[in-house]
Amino acid sequence: MIPVTKPYLPKKEKVFKLLDGVWARNWLTNNGPLVQEFERRLKSHLKLENLVYVNNGTMALQLAIKALDLKGEIITTPFSYVATTSSIVWEGCKPVFVDIDKQTLNIDPNKIEKSITDKTSAILATHCFGNACDINAIDNIAKKHNLKVIYDAAHCFNTLYKGVSVFGFGDISITSLHATKLMHSVEGGIVFSENLNVLKRLNYMRNFGHDGFENFNGVGINGKNSEFHSAMGLCVLEDIDQISSKRKQQSEFYDELFAGLNIEKQKMQEKCSYNHAYYPVLFSNEKVLLRVKKALEDNMISPRRYFYPSLSSLDYVTKTATPISDSCASRILCLPLYHELTLEQQKLISRIIISVV
Repeated sequence: MIPVTKPYLPKKEKVFKLLDGVWARNWLTNNGPLVQEFERRLKSHLKLENLVYVNNGTMALQLAIKALDLKGEIITTPFSYVATTSSIVWEGCKPVFVDIDKQTLNIDPNKIEKSITDKTSAILATHCFGNACDINAIDNIAKKHNLKVIYDAAHCFNTLYKGVSVFGFGDISITSLHATKLMHSVEGGIVFSENLNVLKRLNYMRNFGHDGFENFNGVGINGKNSEFHSAMGLCVLEDIDQISSKRKQQSEFYDELFAGLNIEKQKMQEKCSYNHAYYPVLFSNEKVLLRVKKALEDNMISPRRYFYPSLSSLDYVTKTATPISDSCASRILCLPLYHELTLEQQKLISRIIISVV
């Protein structure tokens, strides 16, 4: 079986060595020394000083919405993982969908303003598959209409925009450290903000609002992460440059294998240095996609229809016409891409796809 992805696992001896310290200290959670060390290493690697490590990317989104005290309507993309939309609804706000750019697969800033009303409080945009949004355009719209901006950068570890981490933009940016991500801590997420008051609020919020043992500062929730997850995160972070380099080589090899084939690739945003976290391809229509998917699965290869369907079709949102997102969602397939994937396996995948297309 060739799955669409596999978690990267560092040498277990490295992880076990850190876990020996956890056993010696008997300190498993509640902002332990490995959590603190992981945050320091992340800051150093990303060259960002203001971040908070939490237990998953969905919690990071929910905390972001809560920390900015958002109400009413939030403009967002229909082409993303379901957590982007469900977090908005979970926090009592209304998602308003704006269709995507058919080339970058990100929210189309040219269509945002006509969806802004007196109830709009924010824009929540996804850097889809690690490809940066048109950040300048979105931020200009937000400033013009006095809106907050949250970037769902779940796929973006090691993505740069204008030479700096894409996590440094917006009022808040979040990422996921789920096991399937380029950089992971089994489960985990990070919230970034250059607003120190917001960051302070987030620190209270992720730990029930605790301000010491006996005092509380506002409403909080259990958004903490553990020493065990931090141990994995520290070890994966040590290897992240190697992981990124391998992923880039694999993506470029796919490009060679598919040269001249009638498939589309996502267009990278100008001034974005991509992290090669995924390898999505778009076929001419859904019928071709389904034939390719079946042919791969018949050969024990599991691609993924990621993202499908459009979030504007969910049963708990107001139905909205998003024809470009609908079209892309029906035609897009993420091909296997992970550290252990071999060149021979990539050749097999390409031969099957070429034979169908």
